[in-house]
Amino acid sequence: MNTYTEDQIRTLDWREHIRKRPGMYIGKLGNGTAPDDGIYVLTKEIVDNSIDEHMMGFGKRIDITITDSRVVIRDFGRGIPLGKVIDCVSKINTGGKYDSEAFQKSVGLNGVGAKAVNALSAYFKVQSFRDGETKEATFRAGELVEDVPVQITKEPNGTLLTFEPDNDVFEGFRFQPEFLEDLIWNYAYLNAGLTLKFNGATYHSKNGLLDLLKNKTNEEDNRYKIVHFKSTDLEIAFTHNNQYGEEYYSFVNGQNTTQGGTHLAAFRESIVKVVRDFYKKEYDPADIRASIVAAVAIRIQEPVFESQTKTKLGSQHISPNGATIRSFVNDFLRTELDNYLHKNKETADALEARIKQSEKERKEISGIRKLANEKAKKANLHNRKLRDCRVHLTDVKKDERHNTTIFITEGDSASGSLTKARDVQTQAVFSLRGKPLNCYGLTKKIVYQNEEFNLLQHALNIEEGIENLRYSRVVVATDADVDGMHIRLLLLTFFLQFFPDLVKQGHIYILETPLFRVRNKKDTMYCYTEKEKQQALKKLGATAEITRFKGLGEISPDEFGRFIGKDIRLIPIVLKKDGGIKEVLEYYMGKNTPERQLHIIDNLRIELDEAPEEAESLAVLAQ
Repeated sequence: MNTYTEDQIRTLDWREHIRKRPGMYIGKLGNGTAPDDGIYVLTKEIVDNSIDEHMMGFGKRIDITITDSRVVIRDFGRGIPLGKVIDCVSKINTGGKYDSEAFQKSVGLNGVGAKAVNALSAYFKVQSFRDGETKEATFRAGELVEDVPVQITKEPNGTLLTFEPDNDVFEGFRFQPEFLEDLIWNYAYLNAGLTLKFNGATYHSKNGLLDLLKNKTNEEDNRYKIVHFKSTDLEIAFTHNNQYGEEYYSFVNGQNTTQGGTHLAAFRESIVKVVRDFYKKEYDPADIRASIVAAVAIRIQEPVFESQTKTKLGSQHISPNGATIRSFVNDFLRTELDNYLHKNKETADALEARIKQSEKERKEISGIRKLANEKAKKANLHNRKLRDCRVHLTDVKKDERHNTTIFITEGDSASGSLTKARDVQTQAVFSLRGKPLNCYGLTKKIVYQNEEFNLLQHALNIEEGIENLRYSRVVVATDADVDGMHIRLLLLTFFLQFFPDLVKQGHIYILETPLFRVRNKKDTMYCYTEKEKQQALKKLGATAEITRFKGLGEISPDEFGRFIGKDIRLIPIVLKKDGGIKEVLEYYMGKNTPERQLHIIDNLRIELDEAPEEAESLAVLAQ
């Protein structure tokens, strides 16, 4: 019988509470394969403090060095007051921003960030340089292990923070350079005049959100020159291009609000109002916003977010007694955009042409769409293409980052093994029938005309956009052979062509499964590369048995459970800055060229000289 007495009541100190409930402070944990994983939140929490110093007018440079496991951040602000260095990183709700009016438009107002980083780090060192003196202290998992007395220094003022995320908390973590680059570029865009040095590279922006959109879009694909407006507390940049969907980058007080919030909702509503009023036509909101790419940054007093990770703004007003965010954004955009369109006829004509094109495309597929939706409903009742899970991303607040996953695989044997091995609470399986269609260059009609694509978009619940996406991770799980690679390419083409936001917001992954099983009578090792296989043979002996897995169906459900559980290996699909979606698809899925064949062969993820069998398969794929 369970008892409930005074003995069951516990009081945790700050360090214990953070380590036992890290999700309350940094969202999800993760191993670095997603841009919102905890190791990036830890990094951001420290950089945010340096950014606040810059906003106060102290420090024009921040140096960031990140290796496999260590993060070093040095700013050149005023430095933490030496007598409070230890308190500021180890006493909860301690900071210098509570009573300062100058910090009212800061993000880090709760005195938790640095303390959470400290508690969740295997190693944490803080050092402050202030007026010719320095103070440093070292912690391990939040516990003070070294308190160095104040010393004389010639270093310029500022703060130096070094930490190593705790591998016991972030198991098998690894920093993805692309995610870090995006994070640091965002700081540069939002803080004109600030220079960030990251692993030797320089990040600097003169034109704010205009530079952001220039880097996120291809000028040739944009239907008109990027429109850019900026005031003291609000900055907006946008254009329309030829991709499907809506693409937004939103920020509050320098914080990247990946889930949007009241400021983004205000922009989406306001642009519809202004456009309708300017053209004096009641265009459908979906046609006005179709193919838009926009960035919105607002600064408000005492922002309220929907979680500690600050990914969605909940504030309704720009200040405690000020105007609503909705009216603030609408008034600003109505004045600036209306004036701009009157002065720039070429842009006004191009914008209306894009709206009319979207309207035409929507009407063309309306009948097909209705029929396809009816077929999808019937299919859901009678087929077993989707083995659903019990919990979905739409069942919880997206800020909670529930790790709901859907595996997209091909064939009954592979989907059968996955289905038997999965966690039925959070993992779903969608089974393809044969190879998907190469949809490169086709219009969105094909999404509804092709049964596989239609059922897949309904399984994901993305017909109306990705706001109602049912799974946080969409994982392509194909065989490790030439057919598997081909299916992988075709699926990525589908997502990039019609649902690019899924890729840009970090929802698409490739499942890594072992290529080899090496075992003797006592031990079994699973190897993902030829190199790992050779290492396993050295450890287990030359007489060990080697099994080569080419198909997912060859892996038993009991074994599969090892590879899709907590030790799952996922490759995030990340778009590089040196090419837009159109260029990427044209290169890989357009007309065949010798350059593409050589590129595929030269960039195989395994070492070809050590795995001639894989090299041969890849050469076939390149034909």
